[in-house]
Amino acid sequence: MSGSNSLPPAAPAKADRPEPLTMTVHSLPSVLDEPQPRSPADVRRGRIKLLLLLLVAASPVIASYFTYYVIRPEGRRNYGELVEQRALPAWTGTDLGGQAVPLDALKHQWLLISVADSACDEACQRHLYLQRQLREGLGKDKDKLDWVWLYTGSGEVSDTLKPALGSATALRVDNAQLASWLQPAPGQQLSDHLYVVDPMGNWMMRFPANADPKKVKRDLDRLVRAAAFWDQPGRPTDGAGAQ
Repeated sequence: MSGSNSLPPAAPAKADRPEPLTMTVHSLPSVLDEPQPRSPADVRRGRIKLLLLLLVAASPVIASYFTYYVIRPEGRRNYGELVEQRALPAWTGTDLGGQAVPLDALKHQWLLISVADSACDEACQRHLYLQRQLREGLGKDKDKLDWVWLYTGSGEVSDTLKPALGSATALRVDNAQLASWLQPAPGQQLSDHLYVVDPMGNWMMRFPANADPKKVKRDLDRLVRAAAFWDQPGRPTDGAGAQ
């Protein structure tokens, strides 16, 4: 058309093309580089962290003992006598079936222990009956406690007594070895008392001779409650004795 200005056609736009991939190679540390020696301050900090981790792991046990032994309502007293803790010894007993049982396999449960000769006189039988009743008296917590009879001497246990021991752990042990672990109160004999071992395997309490069952039960209730948030029924592995 005359008189009009013609513009040249616009050049077609370049199609978007992906940029070629590029790779950047970073230098790698030499495997031959030796680690820098730690300063004494770093070593101290590492040890402090390890100690804190150990304290955290042990805190449930520490807290339960603190609750029972330290934080007490006014006028409250334990009936059983607290003793210097002694770990379950490594020696072996023999069960009623003649099988060898390491004594330290009884750990991870509260243990209520009586001691007597295998003949088991009237006082011994009263202890065994009391142990069974005290365990049953714990109700829903009874599976946290085993009642144990450690008997001495070479005589056989009476066949009439064995049925009453169905839920007990009964082990024949050496009298001299037993006397090196448990101890009676002054003027008393080993067989006069009931003894308590905690789930960590430490003998920690002795009840008086001719103990009052109600007061014994009260102490057992407190011990089990104080450890309720870390102590579970049963053992982590198969152990000796009936549950």
